[in-house]
Amino acid sequence: MYYVYILKSLNFPEKIYVGYTQNIDCRLEQHNAGKSSYTDKYKPWVVHGYVAFFEENKAIAFEKYLKTGSGKALAQKHFL
Repeated sequence: MYYVYILKSLNFPEKIYVGYTQNIDCRLEQHNAGKSSYTDKYKPWVVHGYVAFFEENKAIAFEKYLKTGSGKALAQKHFL
């Protein structure tokens, strides 16, 4: 399975991060350990929602969509 996940910063609640992975728990640990330059300065993070896909290309496409204006609006309405 491939997961598109939405993280929310605990210290900066207005900061949201969208990504995709095959292992949400492992990826969250990486974000909170500072292994991503963007998310390092806003840690700690919590998973605020995710969507599972069987196909990697569909997960990638949905992740890209969530980073657009209409995708951000959808995420705000349904996940945040």
